[in-house]
Amino acid sequence: MRLLIVEDDVLLGDALATGLRQRGHAVDWFGDGAQADAALAGAAFDAVVLDLGLPRGDGMVWLRRWRERGLKLPLLILTARDGIEQRIEGLDAGADDYLVKPITIDELAARLRALVRRSAGQAQASWQQGALAYDPATKVVRWKGVQVDLTGRELALLEALMTQSQRVLSKAHLLEKLYDWSGVEPESNALEVHIHHLRRKIDPNIVRTVRGVGYALGSGEAAP
Repeated sequence: MRLLIVEDDVLLGDALATGLRQRGHAVDWFGDGAQADAALAGAAFDAVVLDLGLPRGDGMVWLRRWRERGLKLPLLILTARDGIEQRIEGLDAGADDYLVKPITIDELAARLRALVRRSAGQAQASWQQGALAYDPATKVVRWKGVQVDLTGRELALLEALMTQSQRVLSKAHLLEKLYDWSGVEPESNALEVHIHHLRRKIDPNIVRTVRGVGYALGSGEAAP
């Protein structure tokens, strides 16, 4: 997943970003809503973690603005505001979940997985596509019942394809899912290399190439 964190506390923001990256996610972290707003216009995020006590505009203001604008991304409020009325206000304004600080990074990661799973229409914790099974919590991939060892980038690519298994995804879209703005610049052929590795490790037909458009999850069965 590619995640957007909006948190003005430097120590906490850095800890959240580091912890989620260690769990295999691409993460961008900004300290106020205006920066986050610009980021949302420039990248394909899977979910947002939003603090409420932000400089240059309260988090609730940005939440309402994004929902009024039609932003449908899963959004989790992470705040020190623990009143029942505040929780209700946040959820009614369009948040999909509301957590009160402090929390563990493992709980936050689990909540985000659940939000993204529901937004993708995945009812089960483990995703199944034909003979391909993937558990986002454990990062375990199985092909025809046999576990497949993938790198972090390969897992992120497979997850992006499985999340939107009925769509053809452009190269630019997939690269946005794999790389955040933390300073790692992908090579020009990075995506093709990751796709080659998925085909080699799982099945030659697990990723379909749609010429001139992009890539999509394949069935893993040879074309007739």
